Amino acid sequence: MLKRLVNLGFALVFIAIGIFFEYKFLCPWLIVNHPNAYWPTLIASSAILAAIGFLVAPIIVDAVKRAAEKSANRLSSMSFGDIMGCVIGLIAGLIIASLIGVAVARIKIVGPYLSIAIIIILGYIGFIVGSRKKDDIVQIFTAYRGERSEKREKDKSSGKITPKILDTSVIIDGRIADIYRSGFIEGDLIVAKFVLEELQHIADSGDMLKRNRGRGGLDILNMMQKDFADKIVITDKDYSDIIEVDAKLLRLTQDLKGVIVTNDFNLNKIAQLQGVKVLNINELSNAVKPVVLPGEEMIIQVIKEGKESKQGVAYLDDGTMIVIENGKNYVGKFIHVVVTSILQTAAGRMVFARPKYAKNGNVIEGSKEDVSF
Repeated sequence: MLKRLVNLGFALVFIAIGIFFEYKFLCPWLIVNHPNAYWPTLIASSAILAAIGFLVAPIIVDAVKRAAEKSANRLSSMSFGDIMGCVIGLIAGLIIASLIGVAVARIKIVGPYLSIAIIIILGYIGFIVGSRKKDDIVQIFTAYRGERSEKREKDKSSGKITPKILDTSVIIDGRIADIYRSGFIEGDLIVAKFVLEELQHIADSGDMLKRNRGRGGLDILNMMQKDFADKIVITDKDYSDIIEVDAKLLRLTQDLKGVIVTNDFNLNKIAQLQGVKVLNINELSNAVKPVVLPGEEMIIQVIKEGKESKQGVAYLDDGTMIVIENGKNYVGKFIHVVVTSILQTAAGRMVFARPKYAKNGNVIEGSKEDVSF
């Protein structure tokens, strides 16, 4: 069925072509010289052309199929770079041919045919040139892509630094000022108006300890505004539908696509659950503390009794607590201890130790000048 339709299609095409040329060239001559032969000639020529179309159709179809299969096999064996070179060359040739063809098409009679011939010839030439110069074409696009990638990296590296949103606890803590001054944190420091209101509320508290903490936080913030005037940004953005200050801070951080700076353990965990990036001052402090290993010896001063029976408590210069087994009787004294274990928590590091004994069974004592940490 399909074969018959193809043959019929070719017959109709041949008839259409024949009628076109007859109407253009033969018919005017017949009408003038042999008007009676006009219709018989037209019918006979149409029948002949239809027969030729039926006969030629299988040959043309087979030739097209072979050419298509050969082209497909050749394309499948070509690399992507080869195909891109040929396609780009073909497009370039067709563009040039279309520009020339516009001018050539204006020539009477032969203009349209010349235009078609030019499109075919220049398209073929572009295809051949593209296939031969494929390496140069691919290199041009690779270099362009490399420049784009380099530009993106440059834009990324020179882009704005992520803003840091400060919470109430980190302002009261005060260490943020020294950390920022040292350059470990960069970019704008965002302080929300609702955080300032919470600080003011703490500073006005009836509890003396809270009041002092709140006022200390306000003093730290005033000092930072003087030292880093162009980096401290006070934002009026608020969320009336949210009551909790921590929840507002998380929403603000998400909206600004920033990082929240805190030393609040609970806020840290909630932020991580919500996918908000956190800079925890306590984690930074723990990271820069001196490394203490089990079995290491040191000389420390026992400050007070521990919670458990016979325990003593000491502190390193960085605030790390040392729990000393059987150290209760040495409160106020400097003694040699041996580290037994270390407990690392999100809140900090805790060191467990025991006194070091001499051969006579007594604890080896030291002095303030001997303190090793």
